[in-house]
Amino acid sequence: MSEERADILQGTLDLLILRTLRAGAMHGWSISQRIQQVSDDVLNVQQGSLYPSLHRLKRRGWIASEWGASENNRRAKFYRLTEEGEARLEVETERWQLLSSAVSQVLQNA
Repeated sequence: MSEERADILQGTLDLLILRTLRAGAMHGWSISQRIQQVSDDVLNVQQGSLYPSLHRLKRRGWIASEWGASENNRRAKFYRLTEEGEARLEVETERWQLLSSAVSQVLQNA
């Protein structure tokens, strides 16, 4: 994947955010940086995708938020996984594994 970074589909981004928040509360910038870091700079989450996803997850009750101070003492909204979000993460992870396995099968055997 040369110099281009992969675009992330909405449902996949939701899953990545939920998984990232399993480690603990983070503000938006930290979430996007962590996803980029763990993916070895392949996945780049833009703010235009990140914040709508965070708002959607919050509306569904899968994450909660509260204001706090960031590493550089700036006011930031921190997001955390709820119990409902933890359960949803398990469901979505299983769904993703099934889907990715099916795509791999088609790529290898079609």
